[in-house]
Amino acid sequence: MLQPLGLDEVAHAVYRFALSQPGCRLDDLLLHLDGGEHEIRRSVDRLLELALLRPVSGTLVPTRPPLALRTLLQRQQSELLRREREFTQIKAAVDRLSEEYEYAQAPGSHAGWERLETRAAIHARMERLAGKSTIECLSLLPADNPADDLDARRPMDQHMLERGVSVWNLHLESICNDRATLNYARWLMSNGGGVGTVPTLPLWLVIYDRTTALLSIDPNDPAAGAVEVTGAGFLTGLVALFERIWATMTPLDADETSADDGPSPVEREVLRLMGQGLTDEAVCKKLGIGLRTLRRTIAELMDRLGARSRFEAGAIAVDRGWLRPCPCSSDRPPRPKDKAQSVEADSPSGTRTSVFA
Repeated sequence: MLQPLGLDEVAHAVYRFALSQPGCRLDDLLLHLDGGEHEIRRSVDRLLELALLRPVSGTLVPTRPPLALRTLLQRQQSELLRREREFTQIKAAVDRLSEEYEYAQAPGSHAGWERLETRAAIHARMERLAGKSTIECLSLLPADNPADDLDARRPMDQHMLERGVSVWNLHLESICNDRATLNYARWLMSNGGGVGTVPTLPLWLVIYDRTTALLSIDPNDPAAGAVEVTGAGFLTGLVALFERIWATMTPLDADETSADDGPSPVEREVLRLMGQGLTDEAVCKKLGIGLRTLRRTIAELMDRLGARSRFEAGAIAVDRGWLRPCPCSSDRPPRPKDKAQSVEADSPSGTRTSVFA
């Protein structure tokens, strides 16, 4: 029972005898207990050291274990905490050495990729890349991405801004519905960063100095992790994607009033996504808005267009120039058409096909 305290069976027997015979002497122990004199004397010394026995006028009196062992337990707990801290430090050192080894094996100009499967691994890589950046950091930040922890991003962004690194972020326009994200975006702007909003974003993406990028493995499953890519070919395409989206962005907190009563960017995107045949739930997910908000937006669009159905709203939107149907803009491959259908659809005088069909 006392083995975890470093006491063997002889010590246990000595303690039990002292409990049954308070005030016993060493001679009583030698007379009634099995074991050699050396083992019994050693056990008595250990029990006295642990304060489980105390000497009183040449006799041995047992003490109350909870009080006597409290100091020992605290000492053991402190030792466990020390070893845990030591283990954490050793693990961190091994992780750093492993990362340095991997970077040393791949030349900076080599095109490659590395999969990062956990949130901790993604944040650690972001911290490393942000610390090395000297020019700029470009980010596409869709909603509900676990890799995008604002508490972790803020100190990294602040460190880059203080070093003169340009930080440019693109958020969904639904950012106004998320107070924490909106406050973060306004903080970034107030510290010299650039922030814009767009109706939809294709994926989570962060580009450092146009040489290294982190992007989501599966835009529909943020928990799948991210991948780090390098190489001029990859980065040229990713930077072009960012710049193309940035060209269509609306500055954060910009005045959204429209003189010609045309659709806002969000309303235009609603029309486009509905035209692709997406369900209301799928549109909500892409826009980062709630189902009620979406249906209220659709109802307002139908009212402004004077349409009695979504089908009619799509047709009128095309007529007004609010929307241009294009097979290549769909998330799904276009269905093959026979020659007769193609001639009729492409003819200016042909029957108009609604984007909501």
